[in-house]
Amino acid sequence: MRSFFYLLFFVSIGLSAQEKMPNITIKDLKNKPVNISKNYGDKDKVYVFSFWATWCAPCIRELEAISENYDEWTDEVNMELIAISIDDARTQRRIRPLLNGRGWPYKVLIDDNQELKRALSIVNIPYTIIVKNHKIVKIINGYSQGAEAELFETIKTL
Repeated sequence: MRSFFYLLFFVSIGLSAQEKMPNITIKDLKNKPVNISKNYGDKDKVYVFSFWATWCAPCIRELEAISENYDEWTDEVNMELIAISIDDARTQRRIRPLLNGRGWPYKVLIDDNQELKRALSIVNIPYTIIVKNHKIVKIINGYSQGAEAELFETIKTL
């Protein structure tokens, strides 16, 4: 009986894992709806979805490090980074002031009710998802200095 429950547990984990980005609509900075699967599905383009929050120092360090290399990356490969804030109602007012001082070249979206975060079973941030042709090809959880180089090496292989 115990082995049956373990089997059921592992099967349910496998069923909940995402193979592609969910068909969910979140908002841009102007509060306009943006459907993730419809707006970010160009064939042969690599999309990098970086989940972050204003209170997450490693998230901001990662996005800053990528920003320093972003123009070179996009010149070399067909890619786009979308920074998705998971700030809740209490911290959303910090997003614009933080962005004003950064000059990030990315599109920034807000998952204000964390529906996308839940659909992807994201627990900790920073959380980066690499997608090509609607399929999730790599997930990176966490950030350490220099990890952006590894991220770009992965993108180049696609």
